[in-house]
Amino acid sequence: MTAAPVDPTATPAWERLTALEDGFAPDLRAWFADDPERPGRLTFPAADLLVDLSKSLVDDEVLAALLALADEVGVAERRDAMLRGERINVTEDRAVLHTALRRPAGAALEVDGHDVVADVHEVLQRVYAFADQVRDGTWTGATGERIRSVVNIGIGGSDLGPVMAYEALAPYRQDGLECRFLSNIDPTDAATTLAGLDPAATLFIVSSKTFGTLETLTNARLCRQWLLDGLGHEAGSDAAVDAVAKHFVAVSTALDKVAEFGIDPANAFGFWDWVGGRYSLDSAIGTSLAIAVGPERFAELLAGFHAMDEHFRTAEPARNVPLLMGLLNVWYTNFLGAETHAVLPYSQLLHRFPAYLQQLTMESNGKGVRWDGSPATTETGEVFWGEPGTNGQHAFYQLIHQGTRLVPADFIAFANPAYPLTDDHDGHRTDVHELFLANFLAQTRALAFGRTAEEVRAEGTDEAVVPARVFTGNRPTASIMAPALTPSVLGQLVALYEHITFVQGVVWGIDSFDQWGVELGKQLAKEVGPALSGDADALAEQDGSTRALIAYYQEHRRR
Repeated sequence: MTAAPVDPTATPAWERLTALEDGFAPDLRAWFADDPERPGRLTFPAADLLVDLSKSLVDDEVLAALLALADEVGVAERRDAMLRGERINVTEDRAVLHTALRRPAGAALEVDGHDVVADVHEVLQRVYAFADQVRDGTWTGATGERIRSVVNIGIGGSDLGPVMAYEALAPYRQDGLECRFLSNIDPTDAATTLAGLDPAATLFIVSSKTFGTLETLTNARLCRQWLLDGLGHEAGSDAAVDAVAKHFVAVSTALDKVAEFGIDPANAFGFWDWVGGRYSLDSAIGTSLAIAVGPERFAELLAGFHAMDEHFRTAEPARNVPLLMGLLNVWYTNFLGAETHAVLPYSQLLHRFPAYLQQLTMESNGKGVRWDGSPATTETGEVFWGEPGTNGQHAFYQLIHQGTRLVPADFIAFANPAYPLTDDHDGHRTDVHELFLANFLAQTRALAFGRTAEEVRAEGTDEAVVPARVFTGNRPTASIMAPALTPSVLGQLVALYEHITFVQGVVWGIDSFDQWGVELGKQLAKEVGPALSGDADALAEQDGSTRALIAYYQEHRRR
């Protein structure tokens, strides 16, 4: 059991921040005018990323107090304990070692008598060998056909990470090899995911650490039946057994359950209890991605993760980007009243990145008790959300610009597009990526500096409309740029937000690595299920609202 968390509200730094909050009146226009060095002082490299925090709502006093807070609650000490493999996930008595998944071969780390890095690379080599077999056609289906479609069956961290990365790295995929992702227990998801696929050329990856996740196992059984029906095999026949062995592999450590399902345990790729689901993209959970982009590119992804890990481990606090961004989020949440946080990638390839971050951040820090079981002494967590620019500009940016709520926003962009195109019209050639980035730059500028009533009037605006066209500015943003969205850069982005989440969790004194909040609903679903099917005793156990909803369902369900 690790030491009790420091109560952040009892620290001198918190007292100082509270005093600074009183009467805090950010003025980014004045700050930039009075301090031409501000952009340079608050822009930092982190691996291949350039992170501009100059449009944040902090001055030097606030920043100093935030860094003092990190020191007083022991962020660096807890970071180092995590990296050493100490059991900082106290409610599950586990180490937290997702960072070990991307350490280079030979970087030994012994935990409980095992070199976990050696264990990681043993599994990685098996995943890579399998990926190569699928990619080069050595691995075939039951009829000898080459695999052309891979369906990853998982939910939560076994789905969100792989699908996000598969979409993000579209330019690196192998031609003629498609991946699809099945997660929701809604039968519509299975039906639409399988639509148009050829059973003879489809491989299924069942991703479940325990091989007991309700949604994943239900969908796996549906896919198994779809496969056997498509190949014309009776369940239980020798042909069916062979087909399942040829068309199903597993990412799981429950080899007995894997075998019971019909998957050869030799085709199961394991991971460890010190890998949380939302931190597992870079484990064997990424097998579908390794197949899609190849082992070499997957290794580049891991190297990107590790580069950000090293930045977080070694950079001095005043230039440590994950630390600074995590502390800024604490400032916005606990002192300036922000409740949500927007992530706005100016890259269509990252259209699933905000959804991925929702699980990473909200499952990690959506807690009301600290890691010693005592109540949290502060507000915790943020609601993460977002969409790619420029789509979001035509949807919800209105609230961010002129609404009454403070919404800190992270803008992400790349100097080089994955698909460079030009627009030829009226005798002009427009670089579409430059048009795109002009929007990226304009939005953070508008949010920071706004437009005064005098500036609006100077445009000749009718006086009655002037108030509606005023932008207050002082809306905080962070700008993250990189040369291009490569596998390495994607790894750096994911690791950046992992460590931001970690920093906030340490400040709030919560265990960011358990997820008990997802358990109760799953437990109750097992109790409600029989009531839906007509079990009178189970129905009687439900509350009045649930009984009424079940009655409505039974009345309207067509069989």
